[in-house]
Amino acid sequence: MGGTLTIRKPFRPVRPNVNEPRINDRIRKSPVRLIDADGGQLGIVPLDEAKTRARDAGLDLVEVGDKADPPVVKIMDWGKVKFDRDKKARESRKKSVTIEVKEVKFRPTIGDNDFNIKLNRAIRFLEKGKKVKVTVFFRYRQLRRPELGVQILDNVTKATTDLAIVESRSRLEGRQMTMILAPAQAQV
Repeated sequence: MGGTLTIRKPFRPVRPNVNEPRINDRIRKSPVRLIDADGGQLGIVPLDEAKTRARDAGLDLVEVGDKADPPVVKIMDWGKVKFDRDKKARESRKKSVTIEVKEVKFRPTIGDNDFNIKLNRAIRFLEKGKKVKVTVFFRYRQLRRPELGVQILDNVTKATTDLAIVESRSRLEGRQMTMILAPAQAQV
């Protein structure tokens, strides 16, 4: 009576990347406007003829203008073009600078020692060149006294005047009050 139950996943065909152009057998519309590897126009030809010309040249047939009527296809080495494009994208990502934002949270009724510990943590982040988001988080009855949060933000601003610039300061939003500090340019 004991048998094994096998559960199979439903078949889902692999979808090509939407951002990639159609290549070789994925091109469906015929006739097509054919451009050779050197950029010369060969005119409007049936799709099968375009595929055989690309195959004879040892290259790929790539759809470069799918919105046109008839679609525009070009004979090229798609692997090389894709590699060059990806290489440029990697280079641009290397050159981009990401600014990390660190967060330091305070409570309106924080003690002096705890305040100093968190303030020192924020100062360390600023010295490393990171932005700091200072958040004062209110609970229940503390919401009636938003001036306590303003006082904490003022104290943080006074303590970091030589290290940081106040980039943005907000009033009470929901249960929290935030301020963003950016490192001063003198640190460069």
